[in-house]
Amino acid sequence: MNISLKIISLLLAYPEKALLDGLPDLKQALKGDDVPEAVAVLLNRLIDDLAGHDLYDAQERYVYLFDRSRSLSLHLFEHAHGESRDRGQAMVDLKTMYEEQGLEIDAKELPDYLPLFLEFLSVLPEGDANELLAQTAHITAAIGARLKKRPSVYANAFAALSLLSKARPDEKLLAELLALGEDDPDDLAALDRIWEDEVVTFGGNAGEGACGPDRLRTQIRAAHRRPDMPLRPLI
Repeated sequence: MNISLKIISLLLAYPEKALLDGLPDLKQALKGDDVPEAVAVLLNRLIDDLAGHDLYDAQERYVYLFDRSRSLSLHLFEHAHGESRDRGQAMVDLKTMYEEQGLEIDAKELPDYLPLFLEFLSVLPEGDANELLAQTAHITAAIGARLKKRPSVYANAFAALSLLSKARPDEKLLAELLALGEDDPDDLAALDRIWEDEVVTFGGNAGEGACGPDRLRTQIRAAHRRPDMPLRPLI
């Protein structure tokens, strides 16, 4: 499961040139025995789609999907806490969890960015990774359902996550998320009002601090993991 989570984390990151150049390597990695066949099929379709786009088009599509719509935000706590005060504390708790497991992230990274979170899960024992996947299953299921409705090939990444998770999403929490209205990414005036109080930037709008695949590989690193340290509840 670990290699699958790592590949999904890279495919969901802002598409830098390094990612597009490395797509053949990701396809090769999906041929491993530890990647379920159904997961490999889903992710290969996403890889093939990305390979068919030039860099500018891939980046423009990513920003349109994930940066201009809160309902598709790849920041987990946006869906769990919104703008409540609980969100800040949840960020601190998640960063502490990373550190307790012997991992460090750059101060510019937001701990709840899904590609970063999946990169973290990919270095955990499978039981721990499954536990945290289960806690976020309703969020990733909701994002996946919205992407499928558009439709977007990025829905494949979330379908793959669902196959990898051994827990079903909480149906009540999932229904509550899906009942929320979806943002119109073409309504720029509404978008400005929605984000006017935000102090962080996402994806392609993040400039040098963006969480691209190169930054994920260089900024998150295994140290000396403490297997005796229990995982905290995430959400």
